[in-house]
Amino acid sequence: MTVAALCALAASSAQCFAADPRYPDWPCTQAKVPEISLAAVWAGPPLDDASAKWKDDAKISALVTKLAARKTPLDEAEKSITDFLAASSDKSMAGKLLFAGLFDTLNAQRFQVMNGLERVTRKQREAADKIRADTIALQGLQGETTPDQQKLDELSNTLLWETRIFEDRRRVVKFVCEVPTAIDQRLFALGRIIQQEIE
Repeated sequence: MTVAALCALAASSAQCFAADPRYPDWPCTQAKVPEISLAAVWAGPPLDDASAKWKDDAKISALVTKLAARKTPLDEAEKSITDFLAASSDKSMAGKLLFAGLFDTLNAQRFQVMNGLERVTRKQREAADKIRADTIALQGLQGETTPDQQKLDELSNTLLWETRIFEDRRRVVKFVCEVPTAIDQRLFALGRIIQQEIE
């Protein structure tokens, strides 16, 4: 990568952050919604104290863990919900406890993902500053009458490595930015199945 390209990367990197001034470290094009609103994903009966009680039921807790895992296919999760509620003596209460557990668990997962994204953004900002400083230092070395070739090679290699890490992180961030939306969609879909089963 040329020095000009490195300069362009460093300059553009500062503009890659903070589409929303309220959340300066939020890197995604999707608007940051800090947590899922219960009303947006649940139109069933009031959860009442289900939010406080779902962890006390071992079967509910185990099922919540399975359903919340994104590796569990949605159709398998839906069948597990249907089978579980069909076998429950109090279907309405079981459904409310199950949804309360999913809501708590998926909201917590989402919060962790979003915090991770903002942490990476701060690292990216520091990396961009370092790339910019090293690029300027490299230009300075190249401008010397008799440049130190060893220093030039070392700094060039450092810059290439820093740039590669920066670009790799940027690609990962783009992918991870989709995760909060996927969690929202999963919670909405599972909530809808629970509501259908307990109505």
